[in-house]
Amino acid sequence: MGGRGGYDTSLYDDRAYDEKMSKFLEGNENEFYTEWEESFQSFDQMNLVEGLLRGIYAYGFEKPSAIQQKGIVPFTKGLDVIQQAQSGTGKTATFCAGILNNLDYQLGDCQALVLAPTRELAQQIEKVMRALGDYLQVRCHACVGGTSVQEDMRILQAGVHVVVGTPGRVFDMLRRRALRADYIKIFVLDEADEMLSRGFKDQIYDIFQLLPPKLQVGVFSATLPPEALEITRKFMNKPVRILVKRDELTLEGIKQFYVNVEREDWKLETLCDLYETLAITQSVIFANTRRKVDWLTDQMRGRDHTVSATHGDMDQNTRDVIMREFRSGSSRVLITTDLLARGIDVQQVSLVINYDLPTQPENYLHRIGRSGRFGRKGVAINFVTRDDEGMLKDIQRFYNTVVEELPRDVADLI
Repeated sequence: MGGRGGYDTSLYDDRAYDEKMSKFLEGNENEFYTEWEESFQSFDQMNLVEGLLRGIYAYGFEKPSAIQQKGIVPFTKGLDVIQQAQSGTGKTATFCAGILNNLDYQLGDCQALVLAPTRELAQQIEKVMRALGDYLQVRCHACVGGTSVQEDMRILQAGVHVVVGTPGRVFDMLRRRALRADYIKIFVLDEADEMLSRGFKDQIYDIFQLLPPKLQVGVFSATLPPEALEITRKFMNKPVRILVKRDELTLEGIKQFYVNVEREDWKLETLCDLYETLAITQSVIFANTRRKVDWLTDQMRGRDHTVSATHGDMDQNTRDVIMREFRSGSSRVLITTDLLARGIDVQQVSLVINYDLPTQPENYLHRIGRSGRFGRKGVAINFVTRDDEGMLKDIQRFYNTVVEELPRDVADLI
């Protein structure tokens, strides 16, 4: 694996990142973006439709989070928006509220399309959309791969207001005209950095070509590297920008620790020593590859530890069942890849273990943002081999944060 455990040092290079960002903004600041300063301390002040307000309170929101205070209103005003805020701060509810407020419920056609990079995330967004729109009788559908194409076509042709989906399946439905684009007026990209990266970029363009020319576009992400912002220029019109700076992407409320494991082979023993502590609460363990997830799961089970596992090679049904078990608390330790690092809201997670350090800085934030969502306390423990020491330093610098050595009394922290 060579060098620093095979990781590209430029990814965590905070100076290069900031330089690129300021270069990009220098050229575009005035012509392209408008900044949005207005902020609302309560949902009542946002002038939202009655049914939506009821849905927001029924869902359990009492007071808007920082991104919601600034982000909902420009969206309801029909403006293009670029919004960046860390995981777990309420981005999903921000664009769901923005969309729900602006739909014409007399019209049976699809008026809003939301795209997300993974099936789980699309299904999760659809749940929030449906819950917040409960009193508005919103009809929404999650359009994702791994499910019946026929069933999708049947539901879409019967008429829905909002489609949330993954790019492949949505493109397929648009092409077959099962999803008609004629009335779509709002287009949202969630986890936009992922969506605009190599894998999805072309699909997003293809979908965009099939949508009506007059379109409100919203781009949401915890991390928006300069490259992703550059691409947004192509399909956004004078967007309002609500951006959290890199060094404000802090992980407040999440205590971060590292364990010096010296060598890769010693990680397993360390994890087993921690197992009793893990099972007190619900915890997620991240490994960098699907093979590592399978291997680690077998090892843990071989030692009579109860764990669940999920990754992208499993079929959708299996993944759904495992997530259900984990959400319900019947399984308490989940081993997974970065597939789950984005947007999977498991409320009870208060401990995240990075069995492997993530190779990309964004994913560190997404992973440990799983714990302590919405200001709850959480703990993150990073396993660090000798090869990883440089990377840990870089992570701390990138997020302007301190990761301390794990104290002996770890159970008291949780």
